[in-house]
Amino acid sequence: MARIYPFRALRYDTSRVQMEDVVTQPYDKITPEMQQHYYEASPYNLIRVILGKHEPDDTEAQDFLPAGEQAHNVYSRAAESLRQWRKEGILAEEAEPALYGYSQTYTVPHTTEVRERRGFIALGHLYDYADKVVYRHEQTFPKHKSDRLALFKATRAYCEQVYMLYSDPAFTAEKLIFGSGKDGKDTRPADLAVTDEYGVVHRVWKLSDPALINPILTAMADKKLIIADGHHRYETSVTYAKERSAQLRLPLGEPLDPEEKLGSSRRLPAPPFPEAAMMMTFVNMDAPGITILPTHRVVFGLKDFKPPEFLASVQKFFTVTPLQSANLEPLTTAEGTAFLVVTRDGNYLLQSRPEAVKAVLAGIPARQAQLDVVQLHSILLDRILGLSQERITQLGNVRFIREASEAVEQVRSGEADVAFLIKPITLNQLREVSLAGDVMPQKSTDFYPKLLSGLAIYALD
Repeated sequence: MARIYPFRALRYDTSRVQMEDVVTQPYDKITPEMQQHYYEASPYNLIRVILGKHEPDDTEAQDFLPAGEQAHNVYSRAAESLRQWRKEGILAEEAEPALYGYSQTYTVPHTTEVRERRGFIALGHLYDYADKVVYRHEQTFPKHKSDRLALFKATRAYCEQVYMLYSDPAFTAEKLIFGSGKDGKDTRPADLAVTDEYGVVHRVWKLSDPALINPILTAMADKKLIIADGHHRYETSVTYAKERSAQLRLPLGEPLDPEEKLGSSRRLPAPPFPEAAMMMTFVNMDAPGITILPTHRVVFGLKDFKPPEFLASVQKFFTVTPLQSANLEPLTTAEGTAFLVVTRDGNYLLQSRPEAVKAVLAGIPARQAQLDVVQLHSILLDRILGLSQERITQLGNVRFIREASEAVEQVRSGEADVAFLIKPITLNQLREVSLAGDVMPQKSTDFYPKLLSGLAIYALD
């Protein structure tokens, strides 16, 4: 059962700040240049909480210090910023629990197509993957999880949302939240509109009437949830929820009180304890507006990498066609699994030889073996270049890059040895792999646009 809860969000007081000056992209999409820009935009910019600057005399996280020693680091400064902003009234808690409709209107990168993605922000109960309510679609990096756990323990607040997918062909939530008319236009005015640095317009609708909230919670109860973005934060939160469950001696999976069945009254459900849920944005996979971009791979630090020898090795598994340039058109129009490989010697289109690939990936489920990103990691990176998943995680020989032009430039400049430009995973592929309990390599998807951080905050205290 997918349990969803309304909550009393902390929100910026728009009479005190300009929202464009205080919101940010998600922490893992923020470059050093973006971080500096956010710092300069406002003393109340959320960057000071989600991705603060390190200082020379910083200590370790509180959990790793001797008893009685006080931490002084990015995490303690993040907590102090939140406390101070609440004290000053820059952040204020809503008077009643609510769900928040959330839409993003954007232009698909490198096209003129405009789309709108709709969903809603709420608390989602935390489940182990074994419970088969929440499903992941890709692997995670241990370092990122330890960083997010240290931040969460210091701030005791969720300032960013995990992006969850679900399926509802009836569009229950959309109809109740947005009141969309027959022409697809919203009939309820938004409470907030913010335009980010990519030109994406983010709009928020507050929904506090239990008569509207409870039908949404009821409709969501039987849904399976797939993590689109936020695997590290989700897994970190499950770990901490279990910790707190043991400390408080309260079951994490405690069922709802029978007297508070969803939709049976105007009462609204709440988590059994604050750490049992986290802030999420829920998006219907059956609705239009979802865009998945490819994440290209750039490999560097290879010892004695020689393009001719590499290309000779791959011909057992892929046909190799030389290209005049790194233009993506041959890749996007190629049928089946294909990659555009960029080396200092030239550009090449690789297309899978199905029988050869099938033989070498015999131990991998067919639904995964057919994926471009799995063939890239299993054959090209691991088998041919010797970059196993463990080595990539430990040594960092691979960079994950959204823009193909940036990946190509790193090879041309000598900063990298080879770039692999790939096609994006489809939504159907993601759904099939996830619900089967399988996972893809890290950074297999890049959902665009990202959820804006700072529209709402779930404070546990």
